[in-house]
Amino acid sequence: MLINFNPLALFQTKGKIKKVFREAKASYLNRVRFAVGMFYFGMGLSFATWASRIPDIKTALHLTEGDLGSILFALPVGQLAIMPFSGKMVTKFGSHRILIFSLIMYVFCLINLGLATTSLQLSLGLFLFGIFGNLANIAVNTQGVYTEVLFKKTIMSSFHGMWSFAGFTGALVGLGMLALKLNPLHHFIIVAIVVLIMVAFNFKFLVRAKEKKKAKEEGKKLFVKPDSALLWLGVIGFCSMASEGVMFDWSGVYFKDIVKAPGPLVVLGYTSFMIMMASGRFLGDGLINKFGRERVMQISGVMISAGLFTAVFLPYIIPCTIAFMFVGLGVATIVPTVYSIAGKNPTVPPGEALTIVSSVSFLGFLMGPPVIGHIAQSFGLQFSFAFIGIFGVLIAFMVSKIRTTV
Repeated sequence: MLINFNPLALFQTKGKIKKVFREAKASYLNRVRFAVGMFYFGMGLSFATWASRIPDIKTALHLTEGDLGSILFALPVGQLAIMPFSGKMVTKFGSHRILIFSLIMYVFCLINLGLATTSLQLSLGLFLFGIFGNLANIAVNTQGVYTEVLFKKTIMSSFHGMWSFAGFTGALVGLGMLALKLNPLHHFIIVAIVVLIMVAFNFKFLVRAKEKKKAKEEGKKLFVKPDSALLWLGVIGFCSMASEGVMFDWSGVYFKDIVKAPGPLVVLGYTSFMIMMASGRFLGDGLINKFGRERVMQISGVMISAGLFTAVFLPYIIPCTIAFMFVGLGVATIVPTVYSIAGKNPTVPPGEALTIVSSVSFLGFLMGPPVIGHIAQSFGLQFSFAFIGIFGVLIAFMVSKIRTTV
């Protein structure tokens, strides 16, 4: 599962690649960066498209909160099923090949979700959606690391910003599809075509490189014990992405069932969240340079809690819209910052550190929404949002545990 990526080995994989990138002009490198960014965008757009229509699918299949929570578990199960193999596949076949294949399959799985007419079909569709989503996630982040090496500066935050911007775009498209009264299947087909066109225009500019082979004795080490700093970073990422995942999967349901937002305004909370998260990620590097990682992460954690608790105690359109904006700003910089710190770990190679932390973090994104469904079934949706609100306070507290690495 671990990707033992040595940045210096990037130009040792094939002579052709070595020549292309060593002699590449700045304009070509910018084209590579744009291409990788568009794959991040395609992934984010696909997931946001699914998230924007969850309330409609829930209604169409006559699902309760508990039913939906159980079905949503299929997605993390799919992620976990492929996780032991995804890193090895990226290493063996190359991140560019796996990324192209997995993103194409990802959008076909999206269409399949629109075809579901029973709970079982939706569960199976989400399982496959999770499998190809994990493959694409590992591959695209590996491409992001390769591209950072080419530019010799940190640009990972901008890539995550593209993913978030795609989420905002997906929310707007979802709003338009609701206004046009298009059903989820037609909506998903349109988005799938757009993503496939993006793949066709950008796949040639992905970085074509594979990791350098390890020695046989090193290859036998399947598990590596991470140091305590990476564990704390993983837990912080878990809390942040759990909050983010809840916004993706449950913000629409919250606005429909709790806020009682009329018609297309059901996606207003999700849209406001995505706008602020995308904006925060594009501005994140400047804020960190000015105030420092530790302070920005602590303030971000407080903002997550403040936003979720506000939505719980003031369940009205305007307060909830503002509250979800706070949550968006709160989660914006935490994960990119966690990845940045992990990549500079002095005892673990960057690729291994990033894979460990991202795997733990992404579990929060996957596990949070299903857990929320079951808590909501027993205690109500507002109580479940309050429960996730505690995670922001935990983030602010745990940042002190990695003070020396920040």
